[in-house]
Amino acid sequence: MNQDRQAILFGLGAVALWSTVATAFKVALAWMSPLELMWLAALVSWALMGALVIKQGNIATALRNGWKTAAWAGLMNPVAYYLVLFAAYDRLPGQEAMALNYTWALAMAFLAVPLLGQRLTRMDIVAGLVAYAGVWVIATRGAVFNVSFADPLGVVLALASTLLWALYWLLNARDRRPPLVGQWQNFSVGLPVLTLLLLLGPGYQWHGWPAFGAGVYVGLFEMGVAFILWQLAVHKVSRTAKVSNLIFLSPPVSLLLLFLVVGEPILPSTLIGLVLILLGLGLQQVQKSERF
Repeated sequence: MNQDRQAILFGLGAVALWSTVATAFKVALAWMSPLELMWLAALVSWALMGALVIKQGNIATALRNGWKTAAWAGLMNPVAYYLVLFAAYDRLPGQEAMALNYTWALAMAFLAVPLLGQRLTRMDIVAGLVAYAGVWVIATRGAVFNVSFADPLGVVLALASTLLWALYWLLNARDRRPPLVGQWQNFSVGLPVLTLLLLLGPGYQWHGWPAFGAGVYVGLFEMGVAFILWQLAVHKVSRTAKVSNLIFLSPPVSLLLLFLVVGEPILPSTLIGLVLILLGLGLQQVQKSERF
């Protein structure tokens, strides 16, 4: 099997796992608070990545170097990003939070202008207009001429998560740490902060095995295995666009799982808005592939 085929298989594995996380979020949040879910998932992911760092023989390097970057990166991811994201999922239907979160790639393109000195092309602007038209359709639930949102705070939180995720990756553009070491260090910084917030807040309560299992699943697969598979895909592939386009497979599967497992009826406004968001992302991807 050649490198590209391996990369596509790794990428498909990551996308398959990401397709389940909206459902896992909603299942877990039916019992747990966003902070409880974040703490449990971060603990599981930290343990998994730490074990892999030790297995690779990189623990000495991980303990010695890279902590200046981890000091701020860990506060952004996992702490700020996932707390905001889980709060959005706690307030919105999973389909809406998931669809709005997919605009992070466009947010990255726009934030790269002031942060990295990059220029917006006409296609960037068109892609942004199309995708954020989809955001408006979802946020208003189809009542596009009505500025009264069903849950304005939930929409703000979902969009804020895209800004945090895009900002995190832009600021990490010059991060020279090995990806797995960097993630473990970030979680090593973030986990004590989350523990302190939990102790100062509601504390951790036992909500039963289904809730615990959902939290472990989020930490193990969404934050852990999926990240590893995606990193393998990106590093092995000859051209990034070959795997980056796989992400478009995730939203339809996520909607189906939310319908089958959580019982969320799929709103027409979500379908229309998601099509517009994916169209905007597609226009952006076409432009990237043309450059390379």
